[in-house]
Amino acid sequence: MEIPVPHIAPADIRVLAMMEARSVTGPAKNLLAFAAQARACIDFSVATFERPSASSRPFCEALQEQGVPYAVIAEKRAGDLGVLSQLRRIIAAKRPDIIQTHNTKSHFLLRTMGAPHGARWIAFHHGFTATDWKDRAYTRLARWSLKAAPHIVTVCRAFAQELIASGVAAERISIVHNSVSPVAAPQAEELAALRLSLGIPPDAFVILAVGRLSAEKGHRDLVSAVAMLRSAHPSLELRLVIAGEGPERLALTQTAATLGIAEHFLLPGQQKQVRQFYGIADVFVLPSHSEGSSNVLLEAMAARLPIVATAVGGSVELVSDGDTALLVNPRDPQSLAAAVGRLLNDRALAGRLAANAEAASRQYTPEAYARSIIGLYRQVLNRG
Repeated sequence: MEIPVPHIAPADIRVLAMMEARSVTGPAKNLLAFAAQARACIDFSVATFERPSASSRPFCEALQEQGVPYAVIAEKRAGDLGVLSQLRRIIAAKRPDIIQTHNTKSHFLLRTMGAPHGARWIAFHHGFTATDWKDRAYTRLARWSLKAAPHIVTVCRAFAQELIASGVAAERISIVHNSVSPVAAPQAEELAALRLSLGIPPDAFVILAVGRLSAEKGHRDLVSAVAMLRSAHPSLELRLVIAGEGPERLALTQTAATLGIAEHFLLPGQQKQVRQFYGIADVFVLPSHSEGSSNVLLEAMAARLPIVATAVGGSVELVSDGDTALLVNPRDPQSLAAAVGRLLNDRALAGRLAANAEAASRQYTPEAYARSIIGLYRQVLNRG
């Protein structure tokens, strides 16, 4: 369902979104959902980046499938400032009223060149990472760039506080959580086929995590927690499935082998469609050390799954302990094991949490998200 916005005729607001994404990441997924909702009243297009080494273009393919106009900025290498002239040409052709930036590169480029042709700049902040020296350098660059943004949209109060601490005025920040569409239950045949393809016995409990395999996601803590569960309940038939890809794959595999649960641990890789994985899960776990407005947490809520999550960042704004999830401290495998074990043993509690989580997810619809963002566009433009 698209959202009609009173007093705005089609194409009265022209928006150019700058996003560097090869795959359909969480921010890219939200941008695509917004474009689908807003096309009735917003002239929305995207500028993205591509290097010669790119072997695939999933993000561009998704834009094309959805009919979102986009332009590709060709980069020769990292730090190629030749992209500025290309960006200027795109802006001159699109003549946007609003330019929104989504990542460090686009924040930096717009701060460097300014928002030409009278366009207003809105920066979308999805959080900082600091897993290695490169991430820390990008974070410093993003902080510098965001200080110049007239308005910033971020996804949770924790991120807003980080921005304020870095010198951004609170009145320049809006908090808008990510959105989720209702998750349709897969057919029983689909679920049986997935379990068979993964080698999961019909009677085995499935503990599921979804996300990039990187250190800040806390997946090693979850592997340790499952090893503790197996040690305490050796007859318990279970499988830990972590759907995703990233630099932690080898470390996770080695940790599982060291802890003796290699045969109970599955890494099926990044999935284009995770609906079936939610369908085979008995418990969903988000063990992150830091988190914003987690797309996978919202999806698990909408899929009516019992949830264990760490009490970090925006997660505590989406779910509450004992009502819609069980919350535990980060970096605490023992607490994770206890919470997961509790849900596996108490299916009445698991069912109640899952039902409450699904009901809570309905306030984070793509329609509600689009209304918030379109309202913000109007506020920014009315300020002159």
